[in-house]
Amino acid sequence: MNMTDERPLQDLGLLFLRLSGGLFLLWVHGLPKLLHYSVELTRIEDPFHLGAAPTLILAIFAEVLCPLLIMAGVLVRLACLPILFLLAVALLVVHPQWSLEEGQFGWLLLIVFTSVFIAGPGRLALNARFDGVLRHA
Repeated sequence: MNMTDERPLQDLGLLFLRLSGGLFLLWVHGLPKLLHYSVELTRIEDPFHLGAAPTLILAIFAEVLCPLLIMAGVLVRLACLPILFLLAVALLVVHPQWSLEEGQFGWLLLIVFTSVFIAGPGRLALNARFDGVLRHA
């Protein structure tokens, strides 16, 4: 198999990574926060003392809108940044007492979205239709 044969498989792998990681984050964390907003307001941690509502809105942005952009392949690298920030804060600031086993889901999501950030969306993304800097965002 030569290099030109591998490119479609790489693009398919990146598509799978974007779709599976995005859908997982959206389904497990984002949608519950969005659908149960009032309950989540009473439970959300507020490590930067912004208030429960702004903190929850930022979490919903990172866990709903950003995964949707990533799955669609629009501004993928840019959309990874809020997710990476949210995961780092959750693991290092909100739950620093967690063992590796307790935080494994968060660490795996951090690995997935860091990989997407580094590799980019691949050619099977709406970004591929853009010109200039938006193509690589």
